[in-house]
Amino acid sequence: MTPARGRAAVIDRATLCLINHIRIRHGLRRVHHSRALGGVAIGQAHDMVRGDYFADHSLLGQPPSARIMVALHRAGPAGFSVSTAQNIGWGAGRAATPAGIVRAWMHSPPHRRIMLSPAFRKAGVGVAPALPRALGRGSAGATYAVEFAAG
Repeated sequence: MTPARGRAAVIDRATLCLINHIRIRHGLRRVHHSRALGGVAIGQAHDMVRGDYFADHSLLGQPPSARIMVALHRAGPAGFSVSTAQNIGWGAGRAATPAGIVRAWMHSPPHRRIMLSPAFRKAGVGVAPALPRALGRGSAGATYAVEFAAG
């Protein structure tokens, strides 16, 4: 299923489901959906498209850990965590589907390490159904972000 306007929530859930499927196959616990982390991920994916860039830091220069910590702190003291990580990705055609992006992350050692880290217990996915122009690939495709946190 390729991302399109109006289907973002379905794509987000499918992506998290695939990540959990892989974690279980590797003997790890599932990560649970976090609304706070999902908000950070959606913000990052759309920020990259609107700001015409592709990077872990936000357009304002904030690192993922800072955005995640603020969101978790707002969610309440029980939601606070110190160990965080982010995966970002983009794709066009089949590579823009949840299966395509998760497959690409599994073939990238740093992304794979994050997805298979036993420390992470929560995650949130965000997808923008477009690509930053800076990639030089046109706008057809999708830009993804997944935020992970321990605790």
